[in-house]
Amino acid sequence: MVRVLAKSAVLLVGLVAIQTATGIGQQIAVPSYEHDPRVAVLRGFFETLHSPASDLSEDFLLAADRHGLDWRLLPSIAAIESGGGRESMNNNILGWDSCRKSFPSVRAGIYTVADRLANSNLYKNKDLDGKLKLYNPSTTYPAKVKWLMARLATRLEHTTLEWRRAL
Repeated sequence: MVRVLAKSAVLLVGLVAIQTATGIGQQIAVPSYEHDPRVAVLRGFFETLHSPASDLSEDFLLAADRHGLDWRLLPSIAAIESGGGRESMNNNILGWDSCRKSFPSVRAGIYTVADRLANSNLYKNKDLDGKLKLYNPSTTYPAKVKWLMARLATRLEHTTLEWRRAL
């Protein structure tokens, strides 16, 4: 119960911040991920990694959806950069700026990195490979991220089939 109240409070504060940032009277719809099978896939993915990011699955989805990013990108980067938050510092589970960048919260880091990948002049006109090569110049990095992204796609296919069978 305490966890539900805490999440509700965080959501309310986030909504107020969004309204404040966008101007009075202008509202941004926050989608419900209650029945989105991607949430279950991400939670399972992070739980497999013994990652504290499992509780942030909806934030990963919202950040990706808002910025037109593939929903699998940010969780895959987080898994590679910090084990999904197990080995992060400065609330930076995505390893942004070689972990030199500090964020006020892990959630803030997710939204900031999503925004940068979608909108900064360095990233916005690049395809996935271009973004990944810039994000981490290691020659093996894009392949690692895309491998995890493919695993998430496979998990989604299986989860969707299971849900359909249950109906």
